[in-house]
Amino acid sequence: MYRMRPDVLIFRYRLVVFFCFTFLSSLFAQKDTLRLTLPKVEKIFLDSNLQLLAQKYSIDATKALVIQAKLFPNPNIAYSRGLYSGSYHKYILLTDSENSVQVSQLILLAGKRNKQIKIAKANVALAEYQFFDLLRTLKYSLRSTFFNVYYLRQSARVYSAEINALRQIVTAFNEQHGKGYISEREVIRIKAQLYSFQSEYNDLINQINDTESELKLLLLVKSNVYIDPIIDTAAVNKLDPFKYTLDTLLNSAYRNRTDLLIAKENTDINKLTYNYQKALAIPDLTLNAGYDQAGGFARNYYGIGASIDLPFFNRNQGNIKMAKAMIDNTIALQKNTEFTVSENVNRSLEKALAENKLFQEMDPKFSNDFERLMQEVVLHYMKRDIGILDFLDFYDSYKQNVLQFNAIRYNRIQAFEDLNFYTATNFYNQ
Repeated sequence: MYRMRPDVLIFRYRLVVFFCFTFLSSLFAQKDTLRLTLPKVEKIFLDSNLQLLAQKYSIDATKALVIQAKLFPNPNIAYSRGLYSGSYHKYILLTDSENSVQVSQLILLAGKRNKQIKIAKANVALAEYQFFDLLRTLKYSLRSTFFNVYYLRQSARVYSAEINALRQIVTAFNEQHGKGYISEREVIRIKAQLYSFQSEYNDLINQINDTESELKLLLLVKSNVYIDPIIDTAAVNKLDPFKYTLDTLLNSAYRNRTDLLIAKENTDINKLTYNYQKALAIPDLTLNAGYDQAGGFARNYYGIGASIDLPFFNRNQGNIKMAKAMIDNTIALQKNTEFTVSENVNRSLEKALAENKLFQEMDPKFSNDFERLMQEVVLHYMKRDIGILDFLDFYDSYKQNVLQFNAIRYNRIQAFEDLNFYTATNFYNQ
């Protein structure tokens, strides 16, 4: 019966112990980072995001237009004095000459001023809806990116642990090169697996860095800061798509979806604009009062007057027709938005149910069992109970298991985030 040489046996057991220690230490190692929970991330976002700040300034600008719309037209004053007398052929600017003064005031008819005020106020409401729609969209991006970074990092930790462990195995094999303990073919296969993992890990790190960069832009965090998301796993696991009925979700979307409110407000603004354009067809009245010292049939003449355009040619026909067409345009867009809202909510609920079902069917102990089996497989490989093909196959299966498990968890929580986004309500808050 073949008995393994003592020095070979000691080498293999040392390698097993070193591998397990390296694997576990790499798996659970942590760096000094900026650890942020979701509520903390949202607070930083609300305090520092420049896009939100710019939109707030836009609201202030539209409020200023309400003030402008409330102002009355300024009165007009005209003064004239004689300069040269043709009868006497001399300048009379400094002598006793004619002086006249006229004051006029424009009077807006057909309620034009009130209609302008209503349009200005409607534009303020529109700007506020646009602000909240931007907030809803950015918060959706923020939360989605936050969870994406978290689960990608979970996968990266396993890659890092496996790469470090394989690297140590390769180093140990190289130290025994030429002693006949390990075949060169096995060393090459281990190296090939290592290089494959390193390439995949590099791609994953680039994906993490790109996603983290998006998160930093939303938070206005410096590029040299390392963000480590923290989630409440227990709260996430308790999320239940059956908690709310479809009618509840739809009613919330119809009440709170800011894109739908924007569509409705645009329709209202166009209706107000149509009424204003019809009012513009009615000419405005100008009242005036004047004084003439010596320019008429009597000296020191005082008079009053009024003027108004005659709407014979221009009755604002084109603008009225355009405003009427814009009402039909925004009504059609509003109906399309309403249909989109309904479809968004229905589809996102279907997706949440499917993703949650897949998550519930997974054994929560599966990942831990794989970690335990991974250590046993290494031990059996070093004892030569299994060959290198089985070892590498299980090693690759462990990696795929972790990637799939994290993808399922992320897709599930993203489905709940979609529901929150499409209903404009945090029904499922983590």
